[in-house]
Amino acid sequence: MKILVMGGTRFVGKPLVASLQAQGHELTLFTRGKQSLPAGIEHVRGDRSQLEDLEQLQGRSFDVIIDSSGRTLDDSRSVLSVTGAPSHRFLYVSSAGVYASSEQWPLDEDCPVDPASRHAGKADTEAWLLKEGIPFTSFRPTYIVGPGNYNPIERWFFARICHDLPVPIPGDGTTITQVGHVEDLAEAMARSLAVDASANRIYNCSCRRGITFNGLVAAAAIAAGRDPQSVDVRRFDPSGLDPKARKAFPLRIGHFLTDISRVERELAWSPRFDALKAFQDSFNREFSLDPVDAPDLSADLQLIGAA
Repeated sequence: MKILVMGGTRFVGKPLVASLQAQGHELTLFTRGKQSLPAGIEHVRGDRSQLEDLEQLQGRSFDVIIDSSGRTLDDSRSVLSVTGAPSHRFLYVSSAGVYASSEQWPLDEDCPVDPASRHAGKADTEAWLLKEGIPFTSFRPTYIVGPGNYNPIERWFFARICHDLPVPIPGDGTTITQVGHVEDLAEAMARSLAVDASANRIYNCSCRRGITFNGLVAAAAIAAGRDPQSVDVRRFDPSGLDPKARKAFPLRIGHFLTDISRVERELAWSPRFDALKAFQDSFNREFSLDPVDAPDLSADLQLIGAA
């Protein structure tokens, strides 16, 4: 199939593009040209926020359009205003961050979304695609980890543990969160294109099980070859913290757990990685080769100072 990928040279895009290329698809990547591309792939250089750059795609038709970098409805709608709807599928990277807070866990795809979420634009995009009758498949991962991660998740833990520094953890550390490996997400996305039943479906996509903050500390320590019991964990009370100080901790301070049974059932897919294996893979393939520097602890002191 002829596939246009908006992005595709960083994090999620890299394993997804590699998988699609291995399957023999004809790929066109639209990027700003800051990263190298694999051989044999057409490149259109441009900034997606500039209409004149998008107009390079005018008159082109694609079986599939993959948007791995759009954050708002306008981001995706502006692409389709130039290319028209894809003949087969619009494949979208959304986020489990669209969900509203809840007293019941895990969250499934029918749970309410939060219009005030910073990810609300992704939910708006999903709703618009459905309303317009554009066949789409959307994936809502929780926290994505793995090689190439530009969000401070594994690095945040590794930097403190590897330099024998305190690791600030909110409360008693029993808050449950969820991570998923980038290659598992890419595999599920690529697989969905061959499954007719995945049209107009939204999928949570992550590890099968959640993990506590304490569990993440242990996973990061084991991945780095350290004894989890040797880690200096510092508990802090997040309730009285300024919102900016709360952001010094890299994960949302509250339960964040989704049900992935729909994607497992409908795509005959299962994640290869749990949280520990995901952290080990990140460390072995990236952090052991490029050791992390000691972090600036000024933000940490705001957290620990609340202990």
